[in-house]
Amino acid sequence: MAPGATPHPARPGGASAKRINPFNQELPMSNVPADLKYTDEHEWIRTEADGTLTVGITDHAQSTLGDIVFLELPQAGKQVKAGDAIGVVESVKAASDIYSPVSGEIIAFNQDAADTPEDVNGDPYEAWLFKIKLAAGANTDNLLSADAYKKLIGD
Repeated sequence: MAPGATPHPARPGGASAKRINPFNQELPMSNVPADLKYTDEHEWIRTEADGTLTVGITDHAQSTLGDIVFLELPQAGKQVKAGDAIGVVESVKAASDIYSPVSGEIIAFNQDAADTPEDVNGDPYEAWLFKIKLAAGANTDNLLSADAYKKLIGD
């Protein structure tokens, strides 16, 4: 503290207290369920019994984004290719594209998540975003295992 300065009453150590950069904080370890696949763009993928894929954003993604306030989701019937930007997730901090993890047809989107996007912050693995039917010849071989995703995010 500078000579003659008065410590701030709400801050131990006054003005010399350590400042924290909110964009450089270490986040708590993310929840990465072992039974899902992942992308390096932070989407999770669950293969359903009928072969369709359910897709959402990971716990790491929602933690990094902060409070989610808006979702733009792809409409059912849309044909997509792996890597296509097909939606948007907006938070109080940033906006980020949502990418298709595989090629195929969007067969459903989660209207509840679109109506109450903050639910994605509550449980990102229950608040799925869309479902996709794989295109002929498409597969999930390029997706990451839980262990590979943990390495990607530094967990």
